[in-house]
Amino acid sequence: MTLPQTDGLIWLNGEFIKAEDAKVHVMTHTLHYGSGVFEGVRAYKTNNGTAIFRLHGHTKRLFDSAKILGMTIPYSYDEMIKVQIDAVKKNNLQEAYIRPLIFNDHSSLGLRIKPETNVHAMVAVWKWGAYLGDDQLKNGIRAKFSSFVRQHPNAAFTKAKSCGQYIICTQASQEVARAGYDEALMLDTEGYVSEASSANFFMVRNGVLITPPADNCLEGVTRDSVIRLAMAAGYEVQQRRITRDETYIADEAFLSGTAVEITPIREIDDRAIGNGKPGPITCKLKELFYDQVYCRNATFPDWSVLI
Repeated sequence: MTLPQTDGLIWLNGEFIKAEDAKVHVMTHTLHYGSGVFEGVRAYKTNNGTAIFRLHGHTKRLFDSAKILGMTIPYSYDEMIKVQIDAVKKNNLQEAYIRPLIFNDHSSLGLRIKPETNVHAMVAVWKWGAYLGDDQLKNGIRAKFSSFVRQHPNAAFTKAKSCGQYIICTQASQEVARAGYDEALMLDTEGYVSEASSANFFMVRNGVLITPPADNCLEGVTRDSVIRLAMAAGYEVQQRRITRDETYIADEAFLSGTAVEITPIREIDDRAIGNGKPGPITCKLKELFYDQVYCRNATFPDWSVLI
């Protein structure tokens, strides 16, 4: 895995600067309390040039996340769109992972965010391959349910991609990694399947594509893409509660997300899913997804921004 941006240019508070000069104060509020929001966006090298996948959807969610946390982004929507495009161009990348971050500075410290606290904005880009590994992306991952659960909707923001609440996700991911698994699955506080530590969860039973409702998981942009692609292709899609043991008898299962893209699940809690290989519906949706991001026979051509 390529390390996050360590050279090139990072956009910070209105200007592009060298990555090594992009620094913040150690008393930054967001560093201490997690009071920030971020996004993950991918740019793909296509035959027509570099295409940023669902840039507008991600940027809208960035602004929605900030609103939920009571933060005002000091730049307009159009400015944030342009900055993400410029970040890819100025770093001469044909493929990239784009990371916008909105955070509170060190103007004040303490749990209460005071009016004098300034809101800052950053955009970094780097080359990031298969998040869970090339073999896993192709052949599937081994997943395990973590002992950590997704926070209750009244204890965390389920519609915001906010920095602080990812601490549970990092703990879940590390827990299963230490046990030899590729990724953690998480239940909600009522014991139903929520999502993975870094992605949304889908499974297939009897030809029906099923995913948990978005009341206690992130409304993933890639999740939305999968649902819409599946429906356009004629598959029945259900958004409903899923029990842990139902995942064991799924015919197919996979994760979706900007980082993981569409990654098959070959095993959950040491039980093989289907025949232990990516299933036909998973493979078809993966094909449709890559047709989209690489701008070839795209079902929804307006999803990509060519730069």
